[in-house]
Amino acid sequence: MSEYYDEPELAGYEPHERPLRSARTVHLMRAAVIVGIVALVLPGILTTYSLAKATAEAACAASVASLSPSARGSKAKFELFGPGGVGWQCYTVGAYGGDKKPVAPLGLIPSFPTQTVPSVTS
Repeated sequence: MSEYYDEPELAGYEPHERPLRSARTVHLMRAAVIVGIVALVLPGILTTYSLAKATAEAACAASVASLSPSARGSKAKFELFGPGGVGWQCYTVGAYGGDKKPVAPLGLIPSFPTQTVPSVTS
């Protein structure tokens, strides 16, 4: 053996003609990997959504209480094409004769909406 190999452990290796694993084993491994990834990611998505929904409902209830005291309740919804753009939207329930009126956009990550205080000029 006078030749020099960069990888001496591969000196006598000859590749096989057939695949290492059967097609059934490959499909089972792919399915197991997909199920594992879904099992890791899905709880995080569900937790994030439930936390955002709870935050949006609390911020909406506070906004409706301060901006529309005649309303009987509030409702927070996630909308792609809402009046305030993409994100959580806050609506009154039962105010103004029972109709639903938009109160404030809460954003993609819901937070209490900022209110501008009118300046008093004298």
